[in-house]
Amino acid sequence: MIYDAIPSQLALNNRKFLLSRAVNKRPINKDLELLFDLIDSKTVLICYNVTEPSITLNLTKNLSRFKLYLSDIGLFTTMLFNDKSLIDENIYNKLLSDKLDANLGYLYENALAQIIKSNGRDLFYYSWYEKNNKHPYEVDFLISDKNKIIPIEVKSGNIKSHKSLDLFVEKYSHIISRKILFSQKDISNDKMIEIKPIYLSPSLISDL
Repeated sequence: MIYDAIPSQLALNNRKFLLSRAVNKRPINKDLELLFDLIDSKTVLICYNVTEPSITLNLTKNLSRFKLYLSDIGLFTTMLFNDKSLIDENIYNKLLSDKLDANLGYLYENALAQIIKSNGRDLFYYSWYEKNNKHPYEVDFLISDKNKIIPIEVKSGNIKSHKSLDLFVEKYSHIISRKILFSQKDISNDKMIEIKPIYLSPSLISDL
């Protein structure tokens, strides 16, 4: 149940993984044991929220607030569209030809999590509320870059709106080296944000 809940919780854009929603009850110690057995098995990837972005991301991670991703993007895709009618229409061909009518932001997000982790980096993200604003903001991933950090956003559709990344850059400009937004679009720049196509992410992440 915990494993199966990961794609749906990412699709709902939850700010953290909700164990209670996954097991449909108030979690007990056994549920927590199963959760961390799953993490230890390496079949899922854990991405910690940081309480304060800094070059020492591990020191500010919140152990009780995290997201989960699957370590197998192919299996993640199958789980997302685990419906016979879609599978019969060959969802993989539709996905590769960009003809699948669905919001795929969380799919690309999971793919990038797998790529970052496969390059030997731990996963971190940052979410916060601006003063007098009830709307939460979030940067999908943070990675260290020597004595700086790189915030990374992932989008599947409109790339003109990246409010969270803009606010983050404004707030922490003194410790940021680069700002990257991965999407389906071609290479470009917007307000000093590097916009890169998602297919370049493996080589780009490995070079950081």
